[in-house]
Amino acid sequence: MVTIQECRDALDRLSDNLARADDGVRGAAAFDRSLSCHVTDLDQTFSGRLDGGRIRVDAVAPGPPRAKAEIRLAMAGDDLLALVAGELKFAKAWASGRVRLEAGFRDLLRLKSML
Repeated sequence: MVTIQECRDALDRLSDNLARADDGVRGAAAFDRSLSCHVTDLDQTFSGRLDGGRIRVDAVAPGPPRAKAEIRLAMAGDDLLALVAGELKFAKAWASGRVRLEAGFRDLLRLKSML
């Protein structure tokens, strides 16, 4: 089982990856939305913002998200680390139910180009 710190580090790496991505991906990520990532096996939620092509984590709290973020992710910690490391493809994880993504339709279209 992964730790809260490993999940935080993975989100930081994902943010760094987005900042270094090519113009198409960076452009798709360059919008301002609230974001939550519930790590189901740790029952912890990372809350923050996707802003200017970076992920900023503002808080970590036990349990599911308390407020409804505009972009909501839920997955096990091992899957989060595997996604960020490139060992697990998002589309496959989402299709199999290992990753849940909820967002408005317009945001889903923009996120599709990033994932």
